[in-house]
Amino acid sequence: MREFSIPALAEIPATANLADAVFRRAAEQPQAAVIRRPSPAGSFQSWQDVTAAQFSGEVVAVAKGLVAAGIEAGDRVALMSHTRYEWTLIDYAIWVAGAVTVPVYETSSAEQAEWILADSGARACFVETAAYEQVIDSLRDQVPALKHVWRIEAGGAASLAALTEGGTSVSDEIITERAATAKASDVATVIYTSGTTGRPKGCELTHENLLADVRNAFIGPLAVVAGSQNPGTLLFLPLAHVFARVIEVGCIEGGIVLGHCGDLNALLPALASFQPTFVLAVPRVFEKVYSGAEQRAASEKKGAIFGRAARVAIAYSRAMDTPGRPTLAVRAQHALLDRLVYSKLRAALGGRAQYAVSGGAALSERLCHFFRGAGITVLQGYGLTETTAAATVNRPDRNKIGTVGQPLPGVAVKIADDGEILISGANVFRGYWHNEEATKETFAAGDWFATGDVGELDDEGFLKITGRKKEMIVTAGGKNVAPAVLEDRLRSHALISQVMVVGDSKPYIAALITLDAEALGPWAERHRKPAGATSATLREDPDLIAAVQEAVDDANKAVSRAESIRKFRILSGDFTQESGQLTVKLGIRRSVLMKDFAADIEALYS
Repeated sequence: MREFSIPALAEIPATANLADAVFRRAAEQPQAAVIRRPSPAGSFQSWQDVTAAQFSGEVVAVAKGLVAAGIEAGDRVALMSHTRYEWTLIDYAIWVAGAVTVPVYETSSAEQAEWILADSGARACFVETAAYEQVIDSLRDQVPALKHVWRIEAGGAASLAALTEGGTSVSDEIITERAATAKASDVATVIYTSGTTGRPKGCELTHENLLADVRNAFIGPLAVVAGSQNPGTLLFLPLAHVFARVIEVGCIEGGIVLGHCGDLNALLPALASFQPTFVLAVPRVFEKVYSGAEQRAASEKKGAIFGRAARVAIAYSRAMDTPGRPTLAVRAQHALLDRLVYSKLRAALGGRAQYAVSGGAALSERLCHFFRGAGITVLQGYGLTETTAAATVNRPDRNKIGTVGQPLPGVAVKIADDGEILISGANVFRGYWHNEEATKETFAAGDWFATGDVGELDDEGFLKITGRKKEMIVTAGGKNVAPAVLEDRLRSHALISQVMVVGDSKPYIAALITLDAEALGPWAERHRKPAGATSATLREDPDLIAAVQEAVDDANKAVSRAESIRKFRILSGDFTQESGQLTVKLGIRRSVLMKDFAADIEALYS
């Protein structure tokens, strides 16, 4: 049993809570920018600073409204909205009022929202739009504890503006008292895991969990990322997810200017105008950035140049880890291609970002090397909602591509005898909301949280994820296969959107593959396929099958023959969140897919 830990750099006082930062920042640097808002709202062409003093004033005003509405310390308040300035404003107002934030994904169905509101016992709920308001209002009979629903967007009697106006009679002394109510060990938020099966479970994250995670990350491994000149980042991941939430808290705590962009269609112009010094995303975003650049190059008859640029970037990055470093010839090619290709890629991210943080799933080594070679170092990390997002992360000065880094300061990682990853530290949650059985099960090893993931620790303490414990495939021949190795590599191909590897109790490994609609159009045009061709019309096309086979052959290089994909089937459509086939992190739900595509799976073995 192998174990590795790094001593904590930041200890969290017993009286500390997340509300402290609002008042501390306002007192120490009242005119410093805390957040930048799109100006005018929604345009993302220019940005307006929100100073520490302004943010504190707005947070206190909303907190007063909550107190006037009868929200008590410890009450749960739900929040259903896209990522936007008001998400962070309301989140901190809830904490200043001494209450607990319960995020609800904006993509949640009425049934999912009902479960979260009922299970958490939410007393109130903020919603972004009139449409979300209708969804929540329709659930009132099923969630009797819910007393208030406030709309963020203008309109309606119960609006955010009306709530704020209703709190003008609450004194500053009451707010000061409320803001100090929560202690480090108290629950700050209950985040419901999307899960792959069954009802979502509410993870109780304390003020200490969040503070320990962000302070140890930004003082330690990510100090260089956060310490650049005028640091700032643009959040576009859902703030209902723990990954984005930790960055929100880290920015407010650490003096990093925060921006929000909840409209992915406006992301590129938003990045160009905001000019973040670092970005964070899930691997699918990096895969889409790469495939989009590749497709644009092909459509402009520059596919050969891009292909060469990709090869040189990967070679340049790989050579950085060798004693000889990049050779003179590689450096010369790299300098030329930097002007032609890499500089444009960096410009698309605003031109200032040197680092990107990736989490939620594995990003292929090939793409990690490509981005580093292009001038943007992707630092992969690992964690779960239960570990308050990051438990391990690569750092700029110690970045071992192919791993998810070393433990954060104050975190210990251990590999159990069966390969399961166990985690201990101040970032580990205290349990599941109203679910003692699940809590006991996940802490069966005492103080160690059992992640359900399987991995390896090397001699320097770098963690490598090899699969999910419950997702390991055992073929009829008794071979154990980790599907993620093959799936992650296949998804990095421009044509491929999603993959599910199958083969449990079967004679060989096979795969269901969906295509990226944005990449398929240009490919079809180049190969002179009928106009308007789709996955459904091309899935049996020999040229398309040959192109996907090349990707499968490349993925098979990462595994033994017994683990390799022997057959695959291209599906007529993509997996979607709306159908329940994908999680909010765009990970696949195997149990759902196994049912939905049972006939396709059977065809792979008939």
